[in-house]
Amino acid sequence: MCRQVLQILGLIGSKWSILIIGQLRDRILRFGELHRTVNGISQRMLTLTLRQLERDGLLTRTVHPSVPPRVDYTLTELGATLLDSVVALGEWATTHRHQINNNRHHYDSTHPPRTPSS
Repeated sequence: MCRQVLQILGLIGSKWSILIIGQLRDRILRFGELHRTVNGISQRMLTLTLRQLERDGLLTRTVHPSVPPRVDYTLTELGATLLDSVVALGEWATTHRHQINNNRHHYDSTHPPRTPSS
């Protein structure tokens, strides 16, 4: 694959991008709302991910002139084209999470932990 395709897949394949896109699928959200609904993301990582998604044209950032300023995020038409794939990945993970968890337990119980040199 070409470098550009790998970069794009890296962005849209990140857990934060997937979660943000999923949260914006049916609604417009403010930064604070996104921060509360995307569990575990730091403010810095949310800011960086939102900037990259905006740069790539997957979401729109709208600043409303108010005190304090209100900033809304929404998916663009291009960003909305990812929804089917994001939802499908989420459904796949939900369907297979128990099997994968069992596989991990089996692997961990039959393979000794590796040291950095092995």
